[in-house]
Amino acid sequence: MQGLIQRVSSASVSVDQQIQGQIDQGILLLLGVQKEDSQETADKLLQKVLNYRIFSDDEGKMNLSLGDIGGGLLVISQFTLAADTKKGLRPSFSSAAPPQQAEALYEYFLASAKAQHCTVSSGVFGAHMQVSLCNDGPVTFNLQS
Repeated sequence: MQGLIQRVSSASVSVDQQIQGQIDQGILLLLGVQKEDSQETADKLLQKVLNYRIFSDDEGKMNLSLGDIGGGLLVISQFTLAADTKKGLRPSFSSAAPPQQAEALYEYFLASAKAQHCTVSSGVFGAHMQVSLCNDGPVTFNLQS
């Protein structure tokens, strides 16, 4: 399971011009599910996302986690993160989980996140979405479970 996290001052996701989820300060997570992923890998990634120290403390050092600042988490399904781009000029999605498996793990991840963190929003699995964000820094990290 792969997660591209961005520290944001705000972010939102829309489907058909209707806002589905939005947060103020926090983390925008683009979540990619691969064939070999399981609930265990989802749990590992969630702990990393919630506890990754990417927010500045009083001295300007990245020492604070999402929970430390009480920020929001916006989770967006992003199957293109599972692309193999090593060869050629067209991505291969052979390592991406099939839609049924990916959706089940995405929903499991969301339910777990909501059980462990106070402010969690999301997009719509499989939908064509428009994501808006103000990346704070910019700060972006690619996390893997």
